Amino acid sequence: MSLLEKIGLPLIRSVDPERAHGLALSALRAGLGPRTYAFTTPRLRTVLAGMSLENPIGLAAGFDKNAVALPALHKTAFGFLEVGAATPKPQPGNPKPRLFRLTEDAAAINRFGFNNDGMVAINGRLKDHKGVVGLNLGANKDSADRAQDFAQVLSHCGSNIDFATVNVSSPNTEKLRDLQGKAALQSLLAGVIDASNALDVPIPIFLKIAPDLTSEEIAEIADVANTSSISGLIATNTTLSREGLKSAHAGEKGGLSGQPLFEKSTRVLAELSTQTHLPIIGVGGVSNAQQAYTKIRAGASAVQLYTAMVFSGVSLVHEIAVELDKLLIADGFKNVSYAVGVDKGLWT
Repeated sequence: MSLLEKIGLPLIRSVDPERAHGLALSALRAGLGPRTYAFTTPRLRTVLAGMSLENPIGLAAGFDKNAVALPALHKTAFGFLEVGAATPKPQPGNPKPRLFRLTEDAAAINRFGFNNDGMVAINGRLKDHKGVVGLNLGANKDSADRAQDFAQVLSHCGSNIDFATVNVSSPNTEKLRDLQGKAALQSLLAGVIDASNALDVPIPIFLKIAPDLTSEEIAEIADVANTSSISGLIATNTTLSREGLKSAHAGEKGGLSGQPLFEKSTRVLAELSTQTHLPIIGVGGVSNAQQAYTKIRAGASAVQLYTAMVFSGVSLVHEIAVELDKLLIADGFKNVSYAVGVDKGLWT
């Protein structure tokens, strides 16, 4: 953790969590963040769904919902970034308060509800970005055709991004997770793939799934993924589980992220990896290099994080990249790709 973060993080955490989130973005935009750029070595460089990454550590969607801090985030150690979720029309999201910091559990609960500036405004900020940047696609709460919303956002923004994520796993938009059912998911993905193919240069499409799935549901999603033309999966979004929490805000409604999600999301990741050859991005509870490495060994080709930065700052990303490289050296891996899935049998 940098000296600036040691001073600034306690101050930011002393205010309302959503306001603190805004202050963190403002600090990055003001040039107060790290300027380490993506830390890389021959072991960390990898290819994800055809995209060349300097390292396999990505920013999860939700931190920069409106793509307002891309130039600053490009200067951090992340190997790739994901912004959004973006919906066709701007929407305010759910009533406040809607973000809760669970310090005792190194976790957070949010029920934002896809609050964002809309695809037109976000697309304007995506132009001429640096590095590998993806967009999380969402649907408007009042939409008559949510499946069409995903394709519409991709059609509008697709020429300015490197990949897109179909987000049907947020627990904060009513009935959105119903789109994870086999028939609905097949139809939705077909529309998104058609939108991608209509771009001048089609881009990789990822599907982000929930951690709160049965083995049967995971198998259905894997079957759909394998028979569609998507490029990969993201496992997982936030959970509705509250098992083992200690914090006062444990009972708040919304999706739980952070440390309590690590084991659950890793088990889903490993199970999914046994049923598909598509690359998987592992997300959920990553707060150090060992946890990133564990997800990779469980089947992840890359990882993402977000909540851990609430407690450790953006400089955490550089620390994870450096230590991950050391872990690969210690285990004799010439490249991170050779470590993908070597331990998945331990999780399934």
